Amino acid sequence: MAEDWSPEEVAATVADYFVMLEHQFRKQPFNKRERNRHLRTILRGRSAGAVEFKHANISAILIEIGFPYVDGYKPRGNYQDLLKAEVGVYLDLHPDMVALAQAIVDAPVFDFPEPLRIGDIFVPPPSRERPHAMYERRHPPLHILRNVNYLEREARNASLGLAGERFVLDVEHRRLWELGHRSLAERIEHVAETQGDGLGYDIVSYDESGRERLIEVKTTAFGSMTPFFASAKEVSVSDTREEFHLYRVFKFRETPRIFSLPGSLRESCTLDPVQFRASL
Repeated sequence: MAEDWSPEEVAATVADYFVMLEHQFRKQPFNKRERNRHLRTILRGRSAGAVEFKHANISAILIEIGFPYVDGYKPRGNYQDLLKAEVGVYLDLHPDMVALAQAIVDAPVFDFPEPLRIGDIFVPPPSRERPHAMYERRHPPLHILRNVNYLEREARNASLGLAGERFVLDVEHRRLWELGHRSLAERIEHVAETQGDGLGYDIVSYDESGRERLIEVKTTAFGSMTPFFASAKEVSVSDTREEFHLYRVFKFRETPRIFSLPGSLRESCTLDPVQFRASL
């Protein structure tokens, strides 16, 4: 049975993770394998896989508290409470990291990046750790960052959301145009702007057969495992309209990619209630 990680090992691993996250925030290159190798020189005989798993644990913790994570370290559960506590301590002692995350999620977007080939934009949805759960929820809540959920804050960035919708409009137009369905391409409608944003979807596009594709766009500057926030209306439409597709646009500020979740969000996602309506 593997020996539990000591407080010193956990602190060193958390600090190393946040160095990588800061590099990611600042768009500076770093080598995960080399950092793993260097970290193991100060740990107690830990394997490369064990270090990588611990970094993936930190990703799960950060997602849980609403903070960006290092892309490439897919969130994994079953982490020590000590690890979660150390993440909180690190962020409490490094307000510069919190300020950097806030600046990124609040930054306005004036245009979408240079478009890629259609064949490079669409990717498969990321696989979850196991059905119906992204990470463990058996740990006590971590009250840090003054209860600010920076991932939710990014989701409220109106300029980012609009830029993501316009990016998808361009992608859909080119997709249909390249398939030879130019008349369908010209019929695409940005209904969030022409009819308002209460329909439960943002764009009406089309399949090759001419069938409508009702697209709700969710955009993030971060990795594919970043949670998104869906309204009750969007979930309801996904339940009742087979034509519904959620387009998750990620890595938007660098090399945007899209994965699509067709049909009911209840089937493709784990839905957690994040707010309640109270009536008297």
